[in-house]
Amino acid sequence: MLAALIKKELLALTRDVHGMAALFLMPVMFIVIMSLALKDVYNPPLRTLRHAVDARDAGAPAKDLLAAWTRGHGAAAELPPDWQAQLRDGRLKYVISIEAGASEDLAEPTLPTRPRIHLLTEPALDANLFNALQAELIAAVGEMKVRGVLAAAGGGAEAQQPASPSSSEASVQAMVTATRFAAGGPRPTAVQQNVPAWLVFGMFFVVASLAGLFVQERSSGALARLQSLGVPRSMLIASKALPYLGVNALQAVLMLAVGVWLMPRIGGDALSLAGIDWPALCLALAAVSAAAVSLALVLACLVRTHTQATAVGPILNVLMAAVGGIMVPKFVMPAFMQRLADWSPMNWGLEALLTVLLRGGDAAATLPHVARLGGFAAAMLLLALLLFRAPSSK
Repeated sequence: MLAALIKKELLALTRDVHGMAALFLMPVMFIVIMSLALKDVYNPPLRTLRHAVDARDAGAPAKDLLAAWTRGHGAAAELPPDWQAQLRDGRLKYVISIEAGASEDLAEPTLPTRPRIHLLTEPALDANLFNALQAELIAAVGEMKVRGVLAAAGGGAEAQQPASPSSSEASVQAMVTATRFAAGGPRPTAVQQNVPAWLVFGMFFVVASLAGLFVQERSSGALARLQSLGVPRSMLIASKALPYLGVNALQAVLMLAVGVWLMPRIGGDALSLAGIDWPALCLALAAVSAAAVSLALVLACLVRTHTQATAVGPILNVLMAAVGGIMVPKFVMPAFMQRLADWSPMNWGLEALLTVLLRGGDAAATLPHVARLGGFAAAMLLLALLLFRAPSSK
């Protein structure tokens, strides 16, 4: 009897070709994508970060500092006239600003009296990368300071190449400041950066729920009965989309509330919503929700079994998160994976929310990403209308 029951289950599995493909092929795709995305996670491609230099000191020590930085981080882009705006919206990743008088401070053996070298990064820059850039700049300044001290003492900088500064670490750090460059609004924290990412991920997870309910209604005959009563396809689609748009709205409120009130009570930083543009935030959330629900409708129209719905939906969501910079920071990806991420709806949603929550952007600043999400939602909704059919039409 046990053998017969096992045979029955195996037959049921083998007959569900699409479900089996989802169970086996999707994890393989996940391994491939994650392996490629994390290829440089332990050696971030710092040379690919677009940066510029605002040099107001033409002395030899300042030039040597910039030359050393270029060797390790690639050539700087030409400083654009609107570099502050580009830094705020993320087109520039960071700017090194060197004030007049920096060369004198680097060459003299005395301790600096004020910081003259500044690292300004875009507001949404990953915290680990921010700290790494700050540490590398302090180390480079420290080396230049040691050379200046040795040269002033007659020791000859070329004869000795110390690996670390002989002056105290505090004195070197006093020469450098590192800040995220923002027009105002919330201070970037881990919570401020993570909430947008997982909010997008959670909103797209309606794929599995909607597809599962759709399969259940199709198998029970409910969809066929509604169509036999003359209910148009557009109304059936709308009846499924609107409740899930409401679910996404509740998700957004809940996750924002967790960031604002729960996280500080369990020892984390609080999500700050002070000074943000609320219409821009609502617009971005609405666009993400529309894209997520329309994609869920297409998948619901394509799957035919509960196995397919429960396997394809979540795995597709995880794959999109891996490609779109949700699970893996975009900056650690190889260049071709970063270009692929630019085509991901999740990445569009993430960038729209980061623009509001971290970069202080308004509705106009989110429009490039919102327009992409809106176009994607419209295309998916049209495809869902074309694919929708009840069991009687199979």
